[in-house]
Amino acid sequence: MATEVAQPAVNLIEMGRDLETQELEAPGGVATASIYGQLLAVYLYDNDMQCKFLWKRIPAAVKNTNSELGHIWTVGQKMWQRDFTAIYESLKRDWSEAVKPIMVAVGEATRKRAFHLISQAYSSITAEAFAVYMGMSVSDAVQAAISEGWQADPQTRLVTPKRPVPPPDPKLMSEFSCKGNNV
Repeated sequence: MATEVAQPAVNLIEMGRDLETQELEAPGGVATASIYGQLLAVYLYDNDMQCKFLWKRIPAAVKNTNSELGHIWTVGQKMWQRDFTAIYESLKRDWSEAVKPIMVAVGEATRKRAFHLISQAYSSITAEAFAVYMGMSVSDAVQAAISEGWQADPQTRLVTPKRPVPPPDPKLMSEFSCKGNNV
């Protein structure tokens, strides 16, 4: 599994801007459940806290007539709680055609974030715990780690992340180049 999330067919950030415009221009200030659902999902994909504000401004009548909105909201709640098992469970459902590709992208983005989090926070992690973060079987999670250059020890059942190379500090680089010019 590559840590780069495959780009969805549609740029979701641009789609979110279009959906925001549609919400603002909706007759009577109330958009359709489909627009709200897609926008809520795009906010989750982008890990944008705007989805909390969106949820509050969706009229109760719209929420009550569309159960999918509640299911999308549940995914968001589990994301804020960092309950990875519940996130992946909540994502396993039959989504409408309008939100399905977005929710697939939400799952991929969540895995990417978890992968990055683990690479930053752990010097080693059990294969079982790693699998929970990744929402995969232990064998699939270990294979994903190995494909990213991480190490996995079958004896200890530990996965050792490959530390990302930090980017050079631009301040140090500019000081170095200035000093080099004065010599």
